[in-house]
Amino acid sequence: MLYRRNESLPCPATKGPYNVMSCANIRIDQIGTETSEVPLQWIDTHAHLDDERFHADLPAVLERAATAGLQRIVVVATTAIDSPRCVELASKHAILRATVGIQPNHVAEATPTAWDEVVALVHRPEVVALGETGLDRHWDYTPFGQQEDYFARHLELARKIDRAVVIHCREAEADVVRMLKQDFDKHGPIRAVMHSFTGDLATAEACVAMGLYISFAGMLTYKNAQALRDVAAKMPLERVLVETDCPYLAPVPHRGQRNEPAHVVYTAGVLAQALGVSVDVIAEHTTRNARTLFGLT
Repeated sequence: MLYRRNESLPCPATKGPYNVMSCANIRIDQIGTETSEVPLQWIDTHAHLDDERFHADLPAVLERAATAGLQRIVVVATTAIDSPRCVELASKHAILRATVGIQPNHVAEATPTAWDEVVALVHRPEVVALGETGLDRHWDYTPFGQQEDYFARHLELARKIDRAVVIHCREAEADVVRMLKQDFDKHGPIRAVMHSFTGDLATAEACVAMGLYISFAGMLTYKNAQALRDVAAKMPLERVLVETDCPYLAPVPHRGQRNEPAHVVYTAGVLAQALGVSVDVIAEHTTRNARTLFGLT
C-alpha cells in the first residue's frame, strides 16, 4: 500500500483522481504497489485493538498496518477494566501506544475505585493520553452531570501530568465546547483531539481556536457525508488527524466489515481530496500533528 511522493489523489479503480464512489471496489493491496519507493508514514490516532474481534489475528493486523506505512497506533481505552489491557498491548508491541480513561457511556458502571485505577496507570511509559472521555447525549447510559464530572477530571489530570486528552462527543457539541471553553479561559490552550469528528464547522473552528486537533475517521468516506467533507475542507492542515476507530466505522471500500489500522489510508485519501492537496501532504501533516499531540517518537 504505497503512495508515490507528490501523487495527487490516486484511485486505482479508475487510474484518475480519487473519488469516494469510484474507489468503492478497490483492494488495499492495489494502492500503488507498482512503486518501490518508501511508503508514506501514517499514525492511526484511535484504535480499539483490545476488542475481542482482534484476539485471533492481532499479529497479522499489525503486520498489515506496518506494511501500509503505519508508524504508531494509539490504542484507546474506554473503561478502568480495559485501560490496563491497552497498556499491556502497548508494552508488547512496539508500534502501539496507549491511553487510559473512562468513556462517558461507561461512567455510570464505574466502580468506586475505577478512577483511582486509571490514575494509577497514567505514568506508565506506554501511556500518551487520557481518554477517551467527553460527553454523549445520544445514549442515556450515564446521567449527564456524571459525564461532566468525569470529563472535567480527565481534563484536570491531563494538565497536571502533561498528557493529551482524547475526546468523545456525540450529539453534545455545545456542551463539550462549553466545558472546553471554561477550561481554556482558566488555563489556556488545550492539548486534546476531537476524535471521530462529525460535528459542524462552528464546533470544529471553536475547538481549533482553543488548540485542539480534529480527527477524521471512516465516515468521511461515506456517500452521505458531504457535510462532513465540507467541514474537513476548511480545517487547517496543522490541526487535522486521521484515525480508524477500529473495529468500527470501516471506510469505503470496506464499509460494513471489521475495520483495522491499515485502512486509515482510505480516510486520508478522501481528506486529501477535501482539502485539495496530495496524499503525501496529508501523510506529512497528520503524522507530524499526531507526534506533536501525543509526544510520539
